[in-house]
Amino acid sequence: MEQQAFLDTLKAEGYAEPVRVHREPNGSLADHAHPFEAKALILAGEIRIHAGGEIKIYRAGDVFHLRRAEPHRESYGPEGVDYLSGRR
Repeated sequence: MEQQAFLDTLKAEGYAEPVRVHREPNGSLADHAHPFEAKALILAGEIRIHAGGEIKIYRAGDVFHLRRAEPHRESYGPEGVDYLSGRR
């Protein structure tokens, strides 16, 4: 997805202004959940989301969505990851 289309989608769906997130190469976050719903556009690098017994890999141009309070863990590729995250 192109960045402007993503921003337009966030606005239409009632998300707050997105924040840019950077995670370091080969890093990870242990099991956790957020008190908000998140939709994110990968700008560069790679993130693996472990949720619901599945592992999904997202790369530049991909969008991932996490429900409010959805338990998950994250791991990042050898270049880390940069993404825009809209929250509501």
